[in-house]
Amino acid sequence: MAGKKSTRKFKTEVSELLDLIIHSLYSNKEIFLRELISNSSDAIDKLKFKAQTNPELTGDDNEFKIEIIPDATAGTLEVRDNGIGMTFDEVVENIGTIARSGSSEFYDAIKQAKESGVLAPELIGQFGVGFYSAFMVADKITVVTRAAGSESGVKWESDGTGSYTVEETEREERGTSVILHLRAPEEDEPTYTNEWTLRETVKRHSDFVSYPVVMEVERQEPVLDDEGKPKEGQTETVVKADVLNSMKAIWARHKSEVEEEEYNDFYKHVAHDWTNPLSRLHLKLEGGTEFDALIYIPTTRPMDLFMPDRKHGIQLYSRRVFIMNDCKELVPDYLRFLKGVVDSADLNLNVSREILQEDRIVRAIRKSLTRKVLDHLAGLSEEDYATFYKEFGIVLKEGIHTDPEQRERISKLLRYPTTKSGDGNISLDQYVANMKEDQEHIYFITGDNAQSLADNPHLEKLKSLDYEIILMSEPIDEFVTDAMGEFGGKKFKSAEKGDLTLGDEDKEDAEKENSELVEFFKESLKDNVKDVRISKRLTDSAACLSGSDGDMSAMMMKMLKASGQGFGDDKRVLEINPDHPFVQAIDKLRAEGGDNAELGRYAKVLLDLACIGEGAKLENPATFAKSMAELAAKAIGS
Repeated sequence: MAGKKSTRKFKTEVSELLDLIIHSLYSNKEIFLRELISNSSDAIDKLKFKAQTNPELTGDDNEFKIEIIPDATAGTLEVRDNGIGMTFDEVVENIGTIARSGSSEFYDAIKQAKESGVLAPELIGQFGVGFYSAFMVADKITVVTRAAGSESGVKWESDGTGSYTVEETEREERGTSVILHLRAPEEDEPTYTNEWTLRETVKRHSDFVSYPVVMEVERQEPVLDDEGKPKEGQTETVVKADVLNSMKAIWARHKSEVEEEEYNDFYKHVAHDWTNPLSRLHLKLEGGTEFDALIYIPTTRPMDLFMPDRKHGIQLYSRRVFIMNDCKELVPDYLRFLKGVVDSADLNLNVSREILQEDRIVRAIRKSLTRKVLDHLAGLSEEDYATFYKEFGIVLKEGIHTDPEQRERISKLLRYPTTKSGDGNISLDQYVANMKEDQEHIYFITGDNAQSLADNPHLEKLKSLDYEIILMSEPIDEFVTDAMGEFGGKKFKSAEKGDLTLGDEDKEDAEKENSELVEFFKESLKDNVKDVRISKRLTDSAACLSGSDGDMSAMMMKMLKASGQGFGDDKRVLEINPDHPFVQAIDKLRAEGGDNAELGRYAKVLLDLACIGEGAKLENPATFAKSMAELAAKAIGS
């Protein structure tokens, strides 16, 4: 038929992306068949969902299936489905999302993986470019499709080298055919027109697909006589349609009936991941709200975990009928890394995303599932939980602020390094158990990294008392402590904010004894600090910066400045150590009536030293360097 046709070029980076996918990404090329079968399964799911409100879309063709059609003579392999199909515009828009907005992120991820020598096949599934994995085995791909309800078909074709053609064409039935023009296999490589290669590949990767994956095979069978008995020595070639997959709803089976390999294969099917999951949770809940669930915890975080358009990995079914992918209503956002299936017989098949947000059953499932997942995490082995926390701990912390109902459960899952934990992390329960008898608070400090925090001057007095301090090095920790307030009956106390009353009665008169020195620093630094006081935190350092209990921490100020957000007065309190030789030298020079300009420079040096001690940037590094050089010269010459 005559119709519109166009040749279009891929975006600039797509040709290189395809080269990376084909030659670098997969060490096991057979994964392409799983991707194509999964796409066909999704297409049928979408049609069945739409047909619930528009039955005309399926017509008389209600036997859904996915066909595999090898042709050794032509050197082709076709994957065909009778799903929803695509219109001309949908073909241009949807085939290979690397030609769209996600391409730059995908490109960066692949390049980084290649440079590190760790090539991760799961990147394909995370960025929705599984269709293009077929170029690993094909030098040309032809797609012929017709959308349900449409009168014409569409043909898309490309050799993957820089452009593709798309045109209107004839196709009698709805659905999609993906035809691979296969490359000659390399040595020791399987042939993807071979019946047994295809059987084994489907069994390994797509056995749990909900629709029959069918392939016609030839068999030699005896010729029967009129009585139905075999004629001796006579056979004939018979073509049969064999179903290659079991189509078993693994989540509906009893746990004792499912092998470990089956669990892992199903995870790879639903998660588009090539690695085994870290852990799984197979549930069958009965009572007020009944549902089956098979939930997986990945071993590594997906690349889109922190992207605004990230997807949740839970599929929703009702009575084993697919409803939707990426059902974010089933788990809170801080568990968005979960993959798997939830199947509830109580849900209406016509449920929409808008209805899900208010549905009583969905809310009950969400509450129960969240509690079960958190309890499951608490029961992981120490080694597995350390792996999980390294990848997903920062996401889990979001729940402390956003989910008050589960805050206690989540708080017990938090892990932190401390001044006594060495290279490991400890739980808050362990911290409270380790507290000294006279210790009233859970002490913590926030900053960029645990190593530098451990040497922060603010901790000197606490460490001299043998108190353990939690080292919080992720920005979200600022919100965690504010939201929790306390744990185990002990309040959180920042080591850099407020007054540390640590039983130092002998220093209660320090402010009076050094009142003139304090006033000198207040006057000299009035434009730079909010206040000056004698420190109860320091034992070795000359000075540090602190704030009142209600003030922002240095870490929070740094975050706000980096984000360009304005805030009020950001001046802090300068705490000085009157026992430090540098402070004593300044005080002596002041008492002797020293030069005011020189004293002012020394006061500024002390302030800069306090800034450096907490890892902050100096207002004028050049001036500080010059002053320090002069001080060093004087010290060496004296």
